[in-house]
Amino acid sequence: MSDTQTFLTDAGYKKLQEELLHLKKVKRPEIAERIKQAKDYGDLSENAEYADAREEQSFVEGRILELESTLKNVTVVSQGNSDPGIVNIGDAVVVEREGRKTTYTIVGSKEADPGSGRISNESPIGRALLNRRKGEAVEVETPKGVARWKILDISV
Repeated sequence: MSDTQTFLTDAGYKKLQEELLHLKKVKRPEIAERIKQAKDYGDLSENAEYADAREEQSFVEGRILELESTLKNVTVVSQGNSDPGIVNIGDAVVVEREGRKTTYTIVGSKEADPGSGRISNESPIGRALLNRRKGEAVEVETPKGVARWKILDISV
């Protein structure tokens, strides 16, 4: 296990709770029913439906355990509770690099989706932006060298 604390926004926490509830209340019973039906087909050693259902059951149970552990051990960051002038988890940050503006939302690692502009607080850019103010410049070490970003705006 990592010693790094995991953070989630309120929205991220609710999303994981909803996924957990769906897995427990919908998927788990569906899979149990599929296993029951597959057993009725007879010989389990050559029963593809049974093997598929058991494999899916294993995946779902693993995901349930992962979600329960995550939800039990995260710190939920409520947006708007920190200094509005300082970049915090949950904030949208407009940055400029080489004349190009980009907006990133800083989220916990479990919510990150770089393709959608949602970057982890643990990522190099996320770490560099946290606790900085509008107008500040940050440097980020990238595979292509040091990248310099200027913070243009911060919003909750």
